[in-house]
Amino acid sequence: MKLRLREIDHVVLRVKDMQRMVRFYAEVLGAELVAFRPKFNMTHLRAGSSMIDLVAGDAGGGRNMDHFCLRVEPFDEAAILAHLKSHGIAVGDTKTRYGAEGNGVSIYLADPEGNQVELKGPSDGKGPPT
Repeated sequence: MKLRLREIDHVVLRVKDMQRMVRFYAEVLGAELVAFRPKFNMTHLRAGSSMIDLVAGDAGGGRNMDHFCLRVEPFDEAAILAHLKSHGIAVGDTKTRYGAEGNGVSIYLADPEGNQVELKGPSDGKGPPT
């Protein structure tokens, strides 16, 4: 099996100054403010068909990228999990998460250098849960 990557769904950055970063991405670069979710201390910004998510928190070890998400189509969860397992890739929880197209099932894993990668399937087209 070979995964078919459609596009980058979203990128999540850890930020120290949320207001400053929102101003930069929205006012300077032109991203559209979608929502702020206090539960996660996270701001969602639309960048074309993708999202830039800003989450307040320590960058830890100098890295400020929390993870990036790739939209996979078609998304056959069982086949994807079997494919990853055949390559010795450990995966995290498979559950519904919010992304650029709404809420949909996704799988977390890490690349060989420890970067978190999210693989996302089709979404419901709805806004972020509150």
